[in-house]
Amino acid sequence: MRIILTVAVLALGGCDMGHLGNPLMWPGMAVGSAVENAGYNARRKKVSDHVNAHQFEILTDIGVGGGPALDKAFDLARVHKTNRPQLLRTLQKEIAMYRPNTAEAREQLVIVLMINGR
Repeated sequence: MRIILTVAVLALGGCDMGHLGNPLMWPGMAVGSAVENAGYNARRKKVSDHVNAHQFEILTDIGVGGGPALDKAFDLARVHKTNRPQLLRTLQKEIAMYRPNTAEAREQLVIVLMINGR
């Protein structure tokens, strides 16, 4: 019985617990994660509020290749300036998905903006 217990304890030593990190750092990592999530949620709310208030203008800007409402949406989502032309082309191809005046269409636009932000 002691041999089985000894082998089991030795085998546990080979388990990878590195993905959990240092237990002494967990409280700090939790606080850091909470701060990061709060920042993301605040930025997402700003993007969502802008899209909800200016959906028609944003879609018009997408259709004509740019404009102030779309630029502000890009700024709020923190879409890097070098990524904006490609994102604009993608939005132009998918514009039908964002055209309906529905919460789902606006949410899809917010999601695309946030995914492409930093």
